Amino acid sequence: MAATAFSIIPAHRLTASGDKKARLAFIGVGLRGQNHLDNALRRADVEVMAICDVDDHMLEMAANVVKKSGKPMPQVFKGDPYAYRKLLELKNIDGVIIATPWEWHCTMVLDSLQAGIKYVGTEVILGITLDDHWKVVHEAEKQKAHVSMLENVCYRRDVMAVMNMVRKGIFGELIHLQGGYQHDLRAVKFNNGTSDTGAEFGDKGFSEAKWRTNHSVHRNGDLYPTHGIGPVAQMLDINRGNRFLTLSSFATKSRGLHNYIVSKGGENHPNAKVEFKLGDIVTTHIKCVNGETILLEHDTNLPRPYSLGFRVQGTKGLWMDVNHSIYIEGLAAKPHEWDDAQSWLDKHDHPLWARWSKETENAGHGGMDFFVLHGFVEAIKRQTATPLDVYDAAAWSAITPLSEKSIELGNQAVEFPDFTSGQWMYRKNEFALTDEY
Repeated sequence: MAATAFSIIPAHRLTASGDKKARLAFIGVGLRGQNHLDNALRRADVEVMAICDVDDHMLEMAANVVKKSGKPMPQVFKGDPYAYRKLLELKNIDGVIIATPWEWHCTMVLDSLQAGIKYVGTEVILGITLDDHWKVVHEAEKQKAHVSMLENVCYRRDVMAVMNMVRKGIFGELIHLQGGYQHDLRAVKFNNGTSDTGAEFGDKGFSEAKWRTNHSVHRNGDLYPTHGIGPVAQMLDINRGNRFLTLSSFATKSRGLHNYIVSKGGENHPNAKVEFKLGDIVTTHIKCVNGETILLEHDTNLPRPYSLGFRVQGTKGLWMDVNHSIYIEGLAAKPHEWDDAQSWLDKHDHPLWARWSKETENAGHGGMDFFVLHGFVEAIKRQTATPLDVYDAAAWSAITPLSEKSIELGNQAVEFPDFTSGQWMYRKNEFALTDEY
């Protein structure tokens, strides 16, 4: 079957890339898209062929990024929300980067695949509904194409060092892992483009406040699971010898966004009347087929410092990122006392970071953004599967609609679909095994 043949393509079948170049087009050059654009322009092995956006201001900013690079100006597509389809008619594109509002990702990925593009990189998340995720998986298999979610936290330096330790067996057999998105986004969800940010969203909002906040109005679930689940899934070999089995989610009451509006705009501000469906804190528990459990937290509406809340625990010890600590039984400096994590992380630094750390400077998000584009570009040049594939994108992103369903059903456990159609039992985890990409 075609689907089976596609699903077991090895992720790192290395070939000489030589002087090959990847010709990229960018759909969406808002603030996030400009970051990817800037990183692409820094590379000698990338040619930027086209950019597209509905916002003339963002296109102007993107054009300035190109001018500063000294590289040729790409073709510009604009005018209406479907102008990107004209971009997809170009014959000189090897890959597309999509950085648009969430609700557009599925449609744009599908259109790209159906236009014959064999490499599609999309910002998180993959789709809104569970059906969206199945559509993308089936179309990628049909077209024998590669869809990669641009999940940069999989490449965070401490996370990769811990993954290195996991693979060396330092934590023993993994038992329980945690992660999440614990990030005060109130000034992102309510932002009018001025220094005081304000209480505006929707048509009066700036950047993500134009679209992202509406999801908090209408949806209740883990709306942004991939930063937490991506690294955890790689450590647990999800879709490669293991898979998610069931999921159950809980949501607290909603107070944070309303209180923020009142604090910024007063009780009589029109947005103070908006009822937000999203609980301030959403927790999701996942059971894996090999017996491990995962706890995810989505916490974006309340005051708090940024943290992804990672915890990796096995039969020999654990790592926690919040207190920057590691404890390995028999190897810790003192019994029942935490070691500072840094010496462990330095000792087990991942080969990717050891080789490419200079190139990560100014790449964004502490250097992680270099690697997520690097892997995408190298896959194009070598004509191999992307390090993060369509099954990763679907499984990680599907947590959102599944968590919504669980909450609607009174926190019931819901079954997790197997997007690999059984191939998880035979696939091998080859993510970041070398210092290549």
